[in-house]
Amino acid sequence: MDVRFTRDLDEGERLWRRLSPGLDVFDDWAVRQAFQDSYRRPPLFLVAEEDWRPVGLLSLSWIAEEDYYGAFPGETWRGRTWLEQNRVLADDDRARRALWEAAPDETRLRYLDAQSAAALPEAEVDEVGYILRPGGFAHDYEAYWESFSGKSRKKIAREIEALGPMECRSRDGGRRDIEWMFATNTAGFAGTSYFEDPRFLAGFEAMLAHFSRRRMLRVVTLAIGGRRAAVDVAVAHRDRYTVLAGATDPEFPGVAKAINLFHVKWACRRRCERIDFLCGDFGWKERFHLEPRPLFAATRTAAVEKAVAAAGRSA
Repeated sequence: MDVRFTRDLDEGERLWRRLSPGLDVFDDWAVRQAFQDSYRRPPLFLVAEEDWRPVGLLSLSWIAEEDYYGAFPGETWRGRTWLEQNRVLADDDRARRALWEAAPDETRLRYLDAQSAAALPEAEVDEVGYILRPGGFAHDYEAYWESFSGKSRKKIAREIEALGPMECRSRDGGRRDIEWMFATNTAGFAGTSYFEDPRFLAGFEAMLAHFSRRRMLRVVTLAIGGRRAAVDVAVAHRDRYTVLAGATDPEFPGVAKAINLFHVKWACRRRCERIDFLCGDFGWKERFHLEPRPLFAATRTAAVEKAVAAAGRSA
């Protein structure tokens, strides 16, 4: 097996489309391209070949301000990335390992999927994502609701009822609702919101435009008394439903529970097999019976140091 390098973005795209499983919204090349267009980080693609046939791809970006290679396209914010389910694309673990061993020493990968991490002994748990499998409730929202204790159901119901009459609408578009979400999210997470970085904001907007063109985007808005109280953006992709981002008006405590339950109800009707609420618990995900799903990190420098130390011990 040989590993070669290329910085050609067009070739990287061709290989990505050929080798990516396309299981998740984060596998969509257009999503990666949206952020590449705004960050413009120098790419580096490692290609594993066997009998002149591509069997693996590791896509990296040089993150100059921190001097390391991260997962393509390197949309970092305070040392973190946003895109999840990063993969070492390959036919098998042998190819994944060959790609990893050929990677530059200053390579750090975050939010790796479990399959990729299994091939890298250096990989450690990075963050935890949260999913719900509606099929476990026979796609019956009432069965999901009944899985809560009676005490929890009463408490949640009281909080939602206290908000008063609400209108929930979902549509493909809703530009004003999206702009409200950006502004409210930035205000609510002052200093820590990804949207404060104009590069990230531009990439995120380009991604939403892509999903809108493909009629995959859902802008979900809860209004109370004619006033926006919560807005989420989500994507329906095959049998998976991913809630990408959102914002709530702090003057309506409990509205986040209402919009999250709306997502579950809609996904049950759509018979989605998985709802992905992404990383970060925020104090509610496990209480809403979501399944924790670890994502992993691996650092090539640490791998090299371990190899050197092991060689020293055996000498």
